[in-house]
Amino acid sequence: MTAELVRGQNHPLSQSRLEIRISAGTPIVAVAALGDEDGRIHGVEWVAHPGAPTQPGLEVSRQAAADHRLAVDLDAMTDAVHRVSVLLALPAPDGGPGPARFGAVAAPFVAVTGLDGDEVASYTITGLEAESAVVALELYRRQGAWKVRAVGQGYAGGLADLLTDQGLARAAQLAGSIHEAVARGLARSVQAPPPRPSDGDRSRQAAAPALGPDQGGTAPQGAPAPAQPTYGGQPAGGPQPAYGGAGGTDPSAATGGGPVDYSHPGRRTSAPPPPPPAAPPTRPGQPAQPVAGDATGWSMEERLYNQVWGMFEDLARTTAAYRSAVDFAESRMDKELEQALSDPRSRIGGQGDAAREAARARHSQLVGQARDVLDRDLAQLVAEAEVVEPALPAAFARWDNPVWHAYRVPMEIPMALRLGDLRLPEAERIRIPMLLRLPLERGLWIDSGRTDSLDGSFTDSHDMRRLAMETAVAHAARLLAVYPAGEFTVHVIDPAGSGAQALAPLTQTGVLAAPPAQGAAGVTEVLGRLTQRVDLVQMALRGGAPDALPPGFDTSQQMLIVNDFPHGFDDRAVNQLRYLADEGPSVGVHLMMVADREESAGYGPLLDPLWRSLLRLTAVADDHLADPWVGHAWTYEPPLVPPGSQVLHQVLTQVAAARRTWNR
Repeated sequence: MTAELVRGQNHPLSQSRLEIRISAGTPIVAVAALGDEDGRIHGVEWVAHPGAPTQPGLEVSRQAAADHRLAVDLDAMTDAVHRVSVLLALPAPDGGPGPARFGAVAAPFVAVTGLDGDEVASYTITGLEAESAVVALELYRRQGAWKVRAVGQGYAGGLADLLTDQGLARAAQLAGSIHEAVARGLARSVQAPPPRPSDGDRSRQAAAPALGPDQGGTAPQGAPAPAQPTYGGQPAGGPQPAYGGAGGTDPSAATGGGPVDYSHPGRRTSAPPPPPPAAPPTRPGQPAQPVAGDATGWSMEERLYNQVWGMFEDLARTTAAYRSAVDFAESRMDKELEQALSDPRSRIGGQGDAAREAARARHSQLVGQARDVLDRDLAQLVAEAEVVEPALPAAFARWDNPVWHAYRVPMEIPMALRLGDLRLPEAERIRIPMLLRLPLERGLWIDSGRTDSLDGSFTDSHDMRRLAMETAVAHAARLLAVYPAGEFTVHVIDPAGSGAQALAPLTQTGVLAAPPAQGAAGVTEVLGRLTQRVDLVQMALRGGAPDALPPGFDTSQQMLIVNDFPHGFDDRAVNQLRYLADEGPSVGVHLMMVADREESAGYGPLLDPLWRSLLRLTAVADDHLADPWVGHAWTYEPPLVPPGSQVLHQVLTQVAAARRTWNR
């Protein structure tokens, strides 16, 4: 039975391996600190935080998130550790959007569970006001037994004050490094998924509508999203996911002088239909055969979207369980070997050898059991992927999916777009589609600076720049293909013309708004035009007159591809790019940078906010993305067009023809 704690109350712990689950209405930073008998933290190596997420017996998330799961192994604690404190903090102002005090958000909830998921104790942290950091609870040792105590001690001075109060000598420096690690994590994080069902079955729930991380709460599952004025699919107050995909505009209404329709044409207000029934098990006791679209949602598209996210989470959690079991087995073997060697009697004769062999045998048995469980879960996920992948719509499908051969320009904007695939080293057979909600909430950065891939091959800088530009073109082609005719426009800045070969699919089919801008004059003209566009729309929205835009104003989503940065860009152009990255997405202007961060190091910290505001993608396989649950480093694989395939040219030709028809 779960003990619902109040501040100051404690409860005994009967298990040594625990999980601490944290839920909040906004992204928060989770930290775990080890303390001695007096609660003092002896050094930075006693703290697990996003910059150093693992310590002996501890593992925390690598990024700020509204939900966290911390792994704790009390048996792995040294004799000097008598206390494990769970610390929560709001990100620093430059670490991402969010409130500055806990009093502005819903009360955080913390639960201590066993590895089977059963709650041991829980605590809702109430009464916080101006505090931006809090000691949520602590696990402490008394007379050889462990207990959990609800603390709820808040600090208005943030993590620095909290860590100072815990007796850490370099508290301010550590707090700064924690917030810096969180800020870096924003550039590599995967967009947060819809919440998971609580009953543990394979019937996945629909995404929670309307309330994003910066809006201070969560909405009930299954509730329809409230209507809200948007521009180009983005709410006036910032990005906001919603059922049925992103919002869209009616360009014809603007050109006709009437008000723009800011609602999504496919928005519904009725309850979503139930998912299709799962196929019956082949034999009693066997899992049901997977079915494409077995999650709930407004449409088959949304059910598939939620199912993909469910597969992503399932793979993350089953792999985390396997890694935790292996770590436990290794920790136990090390402890048993140490005990065997510390006893002088065991070093005489064959007693020591027998003890070591027994320890290794127990280790192999535990690892084998964990691998069997992982293989069972992976087999189920592989079977599910085999039925889901062929059923995906074009926006979610790989370029080699046959659905692209039957491509037609859509009438509505899809709810998400596939940006590539994700995989883990323990599950090489499975590729999870990386789906990003539309319209884009942040720009993209295609990194052209990496020179070695995970398979050990080497790619020189010239080839990397070419691959990066080809990847950017593939992303742009997908965006053009999944939007209705006339609702997505692409501009290109290529100062030296070095990307001409990679840009050929866009230039030859005529889908670009204008030829790629070259030279200093071209860069200045395009950046000035798009910056002015952002200013005009922002003024119209702030003035409450979105229909007062100039006649014939292009209401489509805008994408600017920037090649060869920083070559050919002066300080004014750099500031304009930062402005577009920060302010553009909320009014339908998006940035796609093809750049090497090291080459722009001459600008110093001026460009750090730019890189943090963009989602970093790579042109070769790279393990730089983290999931929102356990912080695994996922290998990202870009969406490459199959060699020799004409699919890109065929799709873009149809897009260009539809655009010409729409412009008549």
